[in-house]
Amino acid sequence: QVRVMESGGGLVQAGGSLRLSCAASGRIFGLTPTNWYRQLPGKEREWVAGMLHGGATKYADFVEGRFTISRDYAKNTVYLQMNSLKPEDTGVYLCKVINRGHDHWGQGTEVTVSS
Repeated sequence: QVRVMESGGGLVQAGGSLRLSCAASGRIFGLTPTNWYRQLPGKEREWVAGMLHGGATKYADFVEGRFTISRDYAKNTVYLQMNSLKPEDTGVYLCKVINRGHDHWGQGTEVTVSS
């Protein structure tokens, strides 16, 4: 079984930073494409950032250069470093790992940015 768990969320002031982690364990085969999503209050889930197994990264337009996705290959963990956070970034952040054609979601971690 593949297990995915996010961590690192919390409460920060506007302009602050958080580093989210997405740890995958279980029967993982090769490097897995990993994407971060978020769901803001009252809104649909939206894509935030992604890393292909080859290392290429992509970001949603609203990131505006503030976030960086990276991977620790030895730990099979993907990070989302979020800087210059804004109140409108408040929401639940979720990680999706694709392994052998199947999507595996974590439970999400809450991010709250105060003004």
